[in-house]
Amino acid sequence: MPRIITGYVRGIDAMNRFIGRIAMYMIFVLIGVLLWSSVSKVAFTPSLWTLETAQFVMVAYYILGGPYSIQLGSNVRMDLFYGGWSHKTKAWVDAFTVLFLMFYLGILLYGALGSLAYALGYFGMTPLEYFRDLFGALFTGGFDAAAEKIGFLERSSTAWRPMLWPVKTLLTFGIFLMLLQTLAEFFRDIGRIRGVEI
Repeated sequence: MPRIITGYVRGIDAMNRFIGRIAMYMIFVLIGVLLWSSVSKVAFTPSLWTLETAQFVMVAYYILGGPYSIQLGSNVRMDLFYGGWSHKTKAWVDAFTVLFLMFYLGILLYGALGSLAYALGYFGMTPLEYFRDLFGALFTGGFDAAAEKIGFLERSSTAWRPMLWPVKTLLTFGIFLMLLQTLAEFFRDIGRIRGVEI
């Protein structure tokens, strides 16, 4: 395999391993939020922020742990026939089926970018152009120029009304990491087909 592909696979694996291992500990944050929710409902006035915070932490836990789960092969698989195949046959099937996952994640990423653009106050139909203009303004004119591109920030419709752009940014970033990891898995499968372990 070319050195650039090997470096890509190792770099993406290392990054997603690091992020995934940090994301594992978010379960304790989730437990703490839910524990506080239970205590506050019994002993104090119930907190408005606990339910949505628990949902946001769960999104972060799930979406940032997803690429690491793909890397470890611990995601759910249908093992009816797959378990008895040779490593090379598995690599051929995985290299083919991962293309469907990459297509799905690409559509999901485009939808996440549209949702993030909406959370930042963009109501048009071309989110990619919006982000190109936003980052162009950030790099040429700084934060003040980028702030002019941001419109009315979306808030949740609950009583707490948190802004939604942070969790949508995290969701978009996690989907992007998953897409990078599936591309690394594709390269790894191509290597296995050629008899090279990356």
